[in-house]
Amino acid sequence: MEDVLSVYERPYDPRRPVVCVDEGGKELRGTPRQTIPAIPGAPARQDYEYERHGTCNLFLSVEPLAGKRRVRVTQRRTGVDFAHLLRAVIDEDYPQADQVVLVCDNLNTHSPACLYEAFAPAEARRIASKIEWHYTPEHGSWLNMAEIELSVLSRQCLNRRMLDQDLVADQAGAWEHERNTGSKAIRWQFKPTDARIKLARLYPVITDKI
Repeated sequence: MEDVLSVYERPYDPRRPVVCVDEGGKELRGTPRQTIPAIPGAPARQDYEYERHGTCNLFLSVEPLAGKRRVRVTQRRTGVDFAHLLRAVIDEDYPQADQVVLVCDNLNTHSPACLYEAFAPAEARRIASKIEWHYTPEHGSWLNMAEIELSVLSRQCLNRRMLDQDLVADQAGAWEHERNTGSKAIRWQFKPTDARIKLARLYPVITDKI
């Protein structure tokens, strides 16, 4: 926990940007009975009946101090999918950075090993060398700022039925553009000193040795 919090205290450095990554799912649903459009005096109405069309995954990366986020929609969220996300972050989002300081949860697919599943050893090593890994503790995913952005995305964009993955990608892209245009940075207030006070019960009790 303190490792992640200390990362959040670092000053902004474009050569070593702090980037938080998380993923979430979206259930794809269709409406067999067409939606009744809004009219003056009445909102749009939708029948409670729906059809299942599978699910899709959303990878979200956010650079808190720059107010920059990126949403990528995939069919699955395997280790190989995560590896391709990492390469996109390194080569597309931050090609000029010396190294990306990455914060993510400790899911079993979130490790350098996933790179070797997806790419040849030399390419996997190239990507891995550009990443400084930091993991949130078990049951501490709330320390990942990307989880905050996923919550905002869910409330502002994904809180309605969507039929297919293309529609999810289109709507998430529009949300991403609006958030980035507004340069909505995350101002993290929880510091290591706060953790030592508010979460004192989680720290080991030190006793004097005789």
